[in-house]
Amino acid sequence: MALKLDAFSPPEVIEIISRAGVTKGNMPLEKIFLSAVSGGGLLAFACGSLLSTATAPWFQENAPGLIRTISSMVFPYGLCMIILTGVDLCTSSFLYTTVAALQRRLPWWKMLMHWFITFWGNLAGSLFVVSIIFGYGEVFSTEPYKSQVIKSATIKQVTPDFHHIFLRGIGCNWLVSLACYFGMQGRDLTSKVVGIWWPIYAFGSLGLEHVVANMMFIPMAIWLGAPDISVGLYIWKGIIPALIGNVVGGVLFGATYYWYMYGYSRETPPLERPALEKGSDGDV
Repeated sequence: MALKLDAFSPPEVIEIISRAGVTKGNMPLEKIFLSAVSGGGLLAFACGSLLSTATAPWFQENAPGLIRTISSMVFPYGLCMIILTGVDLCTSSFLYTTVAALQRRLPWWKMLMHWFITFWGNLAGSLFVVSIIFGYGEVFSTEPYKSQVIKSATIKQVTPDFHHIFLRGIGCNWLVSLACYFGMQGRDLTSKVVGIWWPIYAFGSLGLEHVVANMMFIPMAIWLGAPDISVGLYIWKGIIPALIGNVVGGVLFGATYYWYMYGYSRETPPLERPALEKGSDGDV
């Protein structure tokens, strides 16, 4: 008996991603912003869980790879919440809206506008959680959590050079785009969650750079008084190289590659309406 997988085929996934990009790119601007605020906040919670789980001094000294693996297994719930609630990250917009633009279903200026608004919305949502929930709530103000936040941010910002962060950003959003792709490919909730989980675990365990995750990691360390990190350093090394790398990873290795392989010069694949009505079309 042949094995039959209950999932959308790659051409169908690209069609679904394209439709999602059209839906997202044509949303009213205030809804794009509010969606991005929610996305930034939800990812900030997951970043907090990663830091909390990684706060294990004995493991940090004796088995750093193991504790990074364990904490990275927790982290993907952030993107699961984002995709399943339909809110936006600028990094996932680099996939969805680019595919829609390549299919000539969305104007390029609307694609760029969506990127711009989601970036600032993500930053607003992340900073809200950092300041109001984590900061004034003193979630990380006691030891050993405070030291772990500062240590983690210092490793991300002070140690690597600009080009290191840029290259890590490419790898990061390559994997994030794959997670979004898998999230679309699954037909049921469990399949979507499992598909999303593994690429995000990969980028977390490898220490790659995600510009929206950095909106929590670095400002949280600044809030707690990290001695070697300033707002200027965060902009120069936490935002600029990570953002550029994420754009390259999402647009080139995500959107353009999958569009060329499965969407370019192909007829639009027929999609089953019952499956789409269950939430597979434009739900991320």
